[in-house]
Amino acid sequence: MRHRTFGRTGFTTTDIGFGAWQIGGAWGDVSEADGRAALHAALDAGMTFIDTADVYGDGRSEKIIADVLKERGGERPMVATKAGRRLSPHVADGYDKKNLEGFIDRSLKNLGVERLDLVQLHCPPTEVYYRPEVFQALDEIKAAGKIADYGVSVEKVEEALKAIEYPGVVSVQIIYNIFRQRPARLFFQEAARRKVAVIARVPLASGLLSGKITRDTAFAADDHRNFNRNGDAFDVGETFAGVPFETGLQAVEEIRALVPAGESMAAFALRWILMADAVSVVIPGARNAAQAKANAAAASLPAIPENVMEATREVYERLVAPHVHQRW
Repeated sequence: MRHRTFGRTGFTTTDIGFGAWQIGGAWGDVSEADGRAALHAALDAGMTFIDTADVYGDGRSEKIIADVLKERGGERPMVATKAGRRLSPHVADGYDKKNLEGFIDRSLKNLGVERLDLVQLHCPPTEVYYRPEVFQALDEIKAAGKIADYGVSVEKVEEALKAIEYPGVVSVQIIYNIFRQRPARLFFQEAARRKVAVIARVPLASGLLSGKITRDTAFAADDHRNFNRNGDAFDVGETFAGVPFETGLQAVEEIRALVPAGESMAAFALRWILMADAVSVVIPGARNAAQAKANAAAASLPAIPENVMEATREVYERLVAPHVHQRW
């Protein structure tokens, strides 16, 4: 697999990592055995970056990661987790040092480590980015040795641009895919200028860009693609990248015609993201070992020709941008 520099942290990671939301929960029935097998397959393929969060399965994802890494031994991949979404209510005032340190302590225990490689604020309210005391608290927690570095996971480009004004922010996780192209307009330039790592999440638009979802696809009751289509549980942009379902299906059919013969749409969509030099790592999820292997294989695909990239931009501007571009 290819490797990229992870901002100014000193880490170098594979350009495709492992997104561990699926093995935690909210994606229907993913057994622990399948989750473990998916992670093993990703690591066997050479992936050196894992992204998780304390709320994925209420710690289940973190604990599976800890068990698998302990079982394997040897050199550890970089493990990034997140904090903040355990707050109830989830409001800006909750992002104080006491709460953040409590969340971090819990993740340290779940992951079985003495120091977290990277902790990210987990899509906090926009107001948090305008509170310097939150980032000062993270600086103090870092100085105490509980975290090596910290970053943010954001919903909006506005939040990403504000976050990287804080010198301690080393990474930004943001939705970037064929259906969410706005980050490349300004944010990527600023992130590169400041040597901030970029983690691209929701790369397949919750499976839409795999090309396997149809109008007849049924989702389990506990799958966010069922219960969060209108943003009832969390930001609607996390489900199908915020694109209305029927519009997304129409766009998928147009993009399908651009995929080279013999190549899957999912692999094409991942390779499309990696055409952006500013992206440090993309983190597709996997429900089983086969999906993890397929994700890893996408890293070796050849570059996408510029005329094809332009064609994907045209589909985005015509069908998708009116629904998402200015919203996030």
